[in-house]
Amino acid sequence: MLSKNQELSTLQKKETLEDFYNRLKITRPEIPTPSLGMINDIGHFNVFNRSVVCTNIPSAFSRRDFYKISLIIGNGILHYADADIEIKGRALLFTNPNIPYSWESTSPKPAGFFCLFTENFIHNRNETLRDSLLWRINDSPVIHIDEEQEVTLRDIFCKMMKEMDGDYIHKYDLLRNYVQLIVHEALKVKPQDILFKQNNASARLTALFLELLERQFPIGSTEHILELKTAHDFAFRLLVHVNHLNHAVKEVTGKTTSEHISRRIATEAVALLKHTEWNIAQIAYCLGFEYPANFNIFFKRQMQCTPKGFRAN
Repeated sequence: MLSKNQELSTLQKKETLEDFYNRLKITRPEIPTPSLGMINDIGHFNVFNRSVVCTNIPSAFSRRDFYKISLIIGNGILHYADADIEIKGRALLFTNPNIPYSWESTSPKPAGFFCLFTENFIHNRNETLRDSLLWRINDSPVIHIDEEQEVTLRDIFCKMMKEMDGDYIHKYDLLRNYVQLIVHEALKVKPQDILFKQNNASARLTALFLELLERQFPIGSTEHILELKTAHDFAFRLLVHVNHLNHAVKEVTGKTTSEHISRRIATEAVALLKHTEWNIAQIAYCLGFEYPANFNIFFKRQMQCTPKGFRAN
């Protein structure tokens, strides 16, 4: 018999938008659900009041195939990748398609708002927004806010809800701007370590590298083998010399190309060790290690323990 925490941390299949709305039909049948027929062409966006939609039943621990930004008012625990993050009072929460998570409310009644949207809702329309959201994959997803910031963010979400009910022809462009505004409010509370402030060659190359790195994840099956594993692999794919790529990434982020790659592989290794039943050799192979011994050395260097030791804890 699994304990409550083990049940929460058991990785489920990826939740799709269709799964989300089917679940909503069961728990809140009075809420109209949109047609998803055009989702591949124009993307999808929606916004909800948490007090109307959310329940106190813990959500399944899984990846979603959409982005989600939540204004949480109350208390709860975010089970995110390999961490449990407690939220008390009020916070802004960013989640994305790459990192598995679940939410466990400890308040009598959920409150706040959330919006969800797909990759193609923002892709090629607002690259600055997209970079900001992708960057938070390796950052803390929770930003604690004060009462004044809550009022500001609540007002933005209310404007989103009003816009969704309206018939303004450019409302989705306006909604993208509201999402961008939320990101900026978050950055004012907790600035990113690195912002792409200058539209120069180094910044553009670094953005392409980070996007290419993230595009390889998550590892969804034992048949999914990591293709790009070294700085040379990425440089070859991006058609630049490896020294040029290393210089650009170091200049913009303060970290080397190899540091970014190693940290992202380690993050995925932790998720696979904790939330799948794959054996260590299978995980090693999926992550690009021909021999489990090499994976053990890599993991111990990154996490200060062996994969077997991590899984046993």
